[in-house]
Amino acid sequence: MLKIFKITALVEGISALLLFFFAMPMKYIFNEPMYVKHIGMAHGVLFTAYIVLATILKFSEKWDLKKYVIICLASIPPFGTFYVEKKYC
Repeated sequence: MLKIFKITALVEGISALLLFFFAMPMKYIFNEPMYVKHIGMAHGVLFTAYIVLATILKFSEKWDLKKYVIICLASIPPFGTFYVEKKYC
């Protein structure tokens, strides 16, 4: 399960970067909203999977509350999941 979480963290981070630095500029600069629709949906699914997997791992790996909160909060800023994947997994 930890390996799946690491992969999800990596892919979720990549999807966030694609959303912020590719899809959103395409929407607002070039008036092409389709990229936000598709990449945004993928990012939303990956974000949800990241949080669900973190919650499952909190109990199966017996993470303390501080570690769990840090891991969950790291999903919000860009590059946060990369930090988690290297430091905590």
